[in-house]
Amino acid sequence: MHLKHLAFIGMSGTGKTFWSRRLAGAGHRIVSCDDLIGRRLAEHLPNGDRAGINDLAAWMGWPDNASYAEREAHYLAEEIGALDEVLTEVERTPEKSLILDTTGSVIYTGNHLLLRMRRGMTVVYFAASQAEEQLLIERYLSDPKPVLWRGAFQAKPGEAPRDTVARCYPVLIAARRQSYEVLAHATLPVAELRDASYDVGAFLSEIRRQVQR
Repeated sequence: MHLKHLAFIGMSGTGKTFWSRRLAGAGHRIVSCDDLIGRRLAEHLPNGDRAGINDLAAWMGWPDNASYAEREAHYLAEEIGALDEVLTEVERTPEKSLILDTTGSVIYTGNHLLLRMRRGMTVVYFAASQAEEQLLIERYLSDPKPVLWRGAFQAKPGEAPRDTVARCYPVLIAARRQSYEVLAHATLPVAELRDASYDVGAFLSEIRRQVQR
């Protein structure tokens, strides 16, 4: 298994974009699914082509909004298109290296695309511990990112939306965890990745060690 094509998967906030940027600084070519989706949804976003992930989150809205299900479906359709675009490029020009920073919802893009990704790229799962998962929940509450709940947001009568998020987010994480694990060629604990001494060389070496064993 080569490391010419890497795909980072895991929940939002686990460090996929951080490590993508570190690798970009070391000369690797990075493609962000968030950026591709943002461009595809530009006509719906106030900042157009310059929109960022927070603009996408604002457009998606809070999961109790009446428009949320429709926008969730629209987002996923554009994510499927973006992933297909990247994988087609990898398949047509396999000699060109590429690192893909996927979204947390990549596992909902369908088995056909996921098998193509696993066949053509080395998939690296950024795995959070239970303690770190609590931080992800707190981060979502303070700084929401686009999240596809896929029915996991289930409010109780009289429950405030923020309380529903805090209660249901762990259910969402648990539902996704197995899919991430099955898809991955290598798994990197988030706690180790946050060690200040962990550099790009160590990062790539650990992926290579897991893939070659």
